[in-house]
Amino acid sequence: MKVVGVGCGPGMLTEEAVRVITGATLVMGSGRAIELASRFIPEECEVRVIADFSSLPVPDHAVVLSTGDPMLAGLGYLGGEIIPGISSLQLAAARLHIPLEQVTVVRAHGKDHRPALTGIAESLDQGNIVYIIADPKFSISGLCDAIGERRAWISVALCEDLGYPKERITVGTVSDPPVPQSRLFSVFVGKFPANRV
Repeated sequence: MKVVGVGCGPGMLTEEAVRVITGATLVMGSGRAIELASRFIPEECEVRVIADFSSLPVPDHAVVLSTGDPMLAGLGYLGGEIIPGISSLQLAAARLHIPLEQVTVVRAHGKDHRPALTGIAESLDQGNIVYIIADPKFSISGLCDAIGERRAWISVALCEDLGYPKERITVGTVSDPPVPQSRLFSVFVGKFPANRV
């Protein structure tokens, strides 16, 4: 099995990813992942749209498509050979000129975001810039409440639809945060200049 990162948006596939996809006989992935790679999937290739890989057997010859990079909240946990993709973290950091070595990554997916929020405040106190991989139900106002009034000046960058034509990055502060207009977003929080977009 090969797990291939298809990037966070159109045009974010690496040459190695394209080579693996064009040679595939079975491709599996979410509808979005398949759409991002569709022009490279051979006509004779079997394609399976899969929403949940957690209890599904994956054949050894399968090419599994993972949005973004498989090792950043992706399908890298499935094992096999991992072909990295261009992640939302890489793209957002490039757009905002934030060095990756200054970034702490937090995954805020699921029903209870409170543990992630606590970790974010602690990481900010250590001087880190935090990148949050958010699900559509993640609350920016809840994030700002958890960060607290004493950190009201800290920058909050809302990164929506990264890599897509409707990409939008809005920067505010904890006291005046940006408001999401899309369900596909991530967030940078920390000490970085707001004029980098």
